[in-house]
Amino acid sequence: MPADAIQVTPTLAIPEAEIVERFVRASGAGGQNVNKVASAVELRFDIAGSPSLPEPLRERLLARRDRRLTDDGVLVIDAQRFRTQDRNRQDARERLAAFIAAGLAVPKRRIETKPTRASRQRRLQGKRERAEIKRGRSTRNWD
Repeated sequence: MPADAIQVTPTLAIPEAEIVERFVRASGAGGQNVNKVASAVELRFDIAGSPSLPEPLRERLLARRDRRLTDDGVLVIDAQRFRTQDRNRQDARERLAAFIAAGLAVPKRRIETKPTRASRQRRLQGKRERAEIKRGRSTRNWD
């Protein structure tokens, strides 16, 4: 594995060639420096077209409903937390690795269960009691 790749796990790394970084001016505080220096980083990673991701992982990542994912399957990370370009670049790469690592965990399948007989009886008893309360509210002939 190349030294300049982003290491997600010991067996999974994202090569530098698959990442597109663009440096833009950051918004927010920073004084006069904010108008001169492009310290914010916009990192783009094509999940849908990446050959380094295994197919099941790619499907899980694309299935996530994340606002950073475009319709084309490109993950866009904006990093402007820090004042230096280098630190923002490092932050964006760490967030990319965390996003991919979150997709590695395979969710457990839910095992369907039936409600117990006692729980069904409790539910029906509660419904009967509630109906009795409501029936008691109806208008009566008070002659």
